[in-house]
Amino acid sequence: MDPLEAEAVDLFVGLAQVVGLPKSVGQIYGLLYISTEPLSLDAVAERLDISKGSASQGLRFLRSTGAIRLAGQAGRRSDHYEAETGLRTLATGFLKEQIEPHLESGEERLDRLRLLVADAPVAQRKVLAARVDRLGTWHKRAAGMLPLLIRFLGK
Repeated sequence: MDPLEAEAVDLFVGLAQVVGLPKSVGQIYGLLYISTEPLSLDAVAERLDISKGSASQGLRFLRSTGAIRLAGQAGRRSDHYEAETGLRTLATGFLKEQIEPHLESGEERLDRLRLLVADAPVAQRKVLAARVDRLGTWHKRAAGMLPLLIRFLGK
């Protein structure tokens, strides 16, 4: 990689790690973002010095979030990828892929917590029940905000 590519890759690695994504996801997105030409899986793996399996998994994840897309390459046999550079698309994809599933399972988890609080020692139940209720409030607020945030981002 040239210095420009290395700096872009490092920038996106840091961003990926802040939001809890694997380093390889940041590397792949950074490389595709700064690349002026679409890249194949083999080119991504080679330029980043990562395994094809890691490259494939990262590309699949990035594609599922809408962060990258297939690029039409006439006469080429392998798929080539390019970065989506719109902040709206990136943020909306991340919210839908990473946050929405956690919110969907949240109510079920809260129900399990409520059952476990009922089995807690009597002296602790009141405090524990209040904390689980507070979690329920947080969950409702987050679940209510997510659709608004996605609509606001415009996708």
